[in-house]
Amino acid sequence: SLLSSSESRIDQLETENAGEGCIYSSRYTHTHTHTHTHTAYLKPKVAFYTALTDAGTLGPYNTDITLKYSKVFTNIGNAYNPSTGFFTAPVKGVYNLQFTACGYLAGDTGVDVYKNNQRIMANWERNDNGVPEYFTNSLVLELTAGDEIHLVLPSGRSVYGDSNNRSTFSGSLLFTL
Repeated sequence: SLLSSSESRIDQLETENAGEGCIYSSRYTHTHTHTHTHTAYLKPKVAFYTALTDAGTLGPYNTDITLKYSKVFTNIGNAYNPSTGFFTAPVKGVYNLQFTACGYLAGDTGVDVYKNNQRIMANWERNDNGVPEYFTNSLVLELTAGDEIHLVLPSGRSVYGDSNNRSTFSGSLLFTL
């Protein structure tokens, strides 16, 4: 009969196609795993943590001075240059940057943040008692590849660095854009 012939043909097609689902599933799994692994491999890793020298008090000077955090503890991605004091964003993304400044002598402690040689943040405090005082600030910035961030000791201000790493500068890539 026509019905039993159709049922027989359906059974035959189901048998033939049963293995195809496994093949396609296997191909998808392999492709998905390969793509996921490849993407994770290409994700840039950027993180740095630095401290000022052990020279003691820097400043006050009559002119602004770029701070060079020469004690590098972490520099994954090599985006921070201790010779210049500049962090250069290697990829477009959102970055988290922080610094802590210590003032030891009586007077004004200050650190300004510059992006591409333009001041974007000014920080200072008055130390009237001559014991270590600290301030910390952080920024979350969208940067494009090649943007530069550096910290400046403004004229008339000072900052303190020693073997206890009291003044630090650090940052990391949160995510790419």
